[in-house]
Amino acid sequence: MKNYLFLMVVFFIFTPVNAQDSVEALLKNYNSGSVPYISVEELRKKQLSGDVILLDTRSPEEFEVSHIENAILVGYDDFDLTRLPDVSRKKAIIVYCSLGIRSEQIGEKLKKAGFENVQNLFGGIFEWKNAGFPVLDPAGNPTEKVHAYSKQWSKWLKNAEKIY
Repeated sequence: MKNYLFLMVVFFIFTPVNAQDSVEALLKNYNSGSVPYISVEELRKKQLSGDVILLDTRSPEEFEVSHIENAILVGYDDFDLTRLPDVSRKKAIIVYCSLGIRSEQIGEKLKKAGFENVQNLFGGIFEWKNAGFPVLDPAGNPTEKVHAYSKQWSKWLKNAEKIY
C-alpha cells in the first residue's frame, strides 16, 4: 500500500499540468486577478449604451483581422498611454486581447497611471465571438474571422474562422 501511495504522489508531482479544462482555469493559471473581469454579456450591454471605452491590447495584425466594434487599438508590445484619446481617469475602460492575459497586464499599467475604472474582458475576443457577438473587419463589416493568436491558444476559439 505504501508503494502505491508513493507512486501516486510521484505521478502527480511529475505529470505536467499545462492543459486547462476551462477558460476560467486558464485565466487563474496566468492572471493574478489584479484587474477585475467583466463578462461578454455585461460588455455588450455597456457597448450598446455607449458608456464605455474599449481598448484592444492585441497586435496590429490581430486587430486587422477583426476587432470588437468601437475598439481602440493600443497594442501590447508597443503599448503607449499617448495613444489613448483624452479620457477622464474616472471613465469606464474595458481592455481585451485574445483570452484576457495580455489585457490584464495593460489594465495594470492603466491602473498605475491613475485610471480608476478598468476592467478586463473575461475570455477576451475569443469568448466574445464564442457567445455569438459580432466582430468587424478593417472596413467595419461583420466577419466570422478572428486571429487565433497561435495553434496552442486557438482551441479556446470555437465559433469563428481561425486566422493565423
